[in-house]
Amino acid sequence: MGYVAIKGGGNAIAGAAAATEFLRTNQSLHDAAAQPLAINAVGHQLCRLVDRIVSEGGVYHPTYAALAIKQSLGDALEAAFALRAWRSTMPRLTATPVLDTSRMRLIRRISSAFKDIPGGQMLGSTPDYALRMLRMELLDESPEIFRAFARDWLKGFADDVDADLPDSFPKVMDALRAEGLLPPVDKDRIREAFDITREPLVFPVPRSAALATMARAETGSLLAMAYTNMRGYGDIHPTVAELRVGYLPLLLPHPVTGELAEIGEALITECEVLAMYGADDNGGIPTFGIGYGACFGHNEVKAISMAILDRALQKGMKDGPSNPSEDPEFVLLHVDGIESMGFASHYKMPHYVTFQSDLDRLRTTQSKAGASQ
Repeated sequence: MGYVAIKGGGNAIAGAAAATEFLRTNQSLHDAAAQPLAINAVGHQLCRLVDRIVSEGGVYHPTYAALAIKQSLGDALEAAFALRAWRSTMPRLTATPVLDTSRMRLIRRISSAFKDIPGGQMLGSTPDYALRMLRMELLDESPEIFRAFARDWLKGFADDVDADLPDSFPKVMDALRAEGLLPPVDKDRIREAFDITREPLVFPVPRSAALATMARAETGSLLAMAYTNMRGYGDIHPTVAELRVGYLPLLLPHPVTGELAEIGEALITECEVLAMYGADDNGGIPTFGIGYGACFGHNEVKAISMAILDRALQKGMKDGPSNPSEDPEFVLLHVDGIESMGFASHYKMPHYVTFQSDLDRLRTTQSKAGASQ
């Protein structure tokens, strides 16, 4: 594809950037009380958007995710692009060992497969049971209202909290596996995780490459792909065995002793689904199929969609894809929002040479068609 260079466009490009910055700052001209949007305000009041950006940006840095949202005027794709670009400039110092998600400090935990689960259901923070109606009172909030609600909620929480609440909960899948309803885990089979940031996807790819690709995929793209399977272009029929949201401890070897030490934690969402059962590859004993999804931040729709697609891709890799949601190449090459946005945006770049060629061919074709009539 041919492109042409733009000469003398530096001033125009700088002017376009200045116009964008004016859109971000011009509120102060109309409202004397307007203040720059504080990064911590973005992080707290738009926390679900921040969670989406850290996931799609592929790096857990909520503060810089909030900064990316602010500078991009709330454009989620642009914010994720900026965060991932910053990530690419950072040196890779080390890698954590495989982390145990059963050690998550949970803030939400549910199962749609069972009414009662070990440790109990924990609804936590969710809009699932609220009416999707605009709250008009939010049009005129004040710092006093913020503080009053926070004080009242914390007081009520302190009165009702269960002092015996454990830090972590057992996995629902462990109970099913102990009953023989799931395939056994081959602990002796150690596989090195595929690094999608350093290796290109060359199909067929291992499952770890598919999971890593989906973990930083665009939420809407994953949902659309998974929705095709839900609607009938597939045969997964998932049930959520367990959906967890919480803070996962991050461990690294101590530089002196070599023992694993906790250096921090990251908020993640994890989903495990049960799919249609069938004979496994070891002995032909029927067991449930499993789909897995995990991503940075609190993003349940993404984790569920990822788990559904994980199971669909496993089926497609084993038996051959019977629909697009089971085709690894179709799914994995079309769910990255930054890649998709880049390709769509490149059409805004000059295509004068190629379009001029199209014009010449069309005019010649029309001339020949007219001469033959």
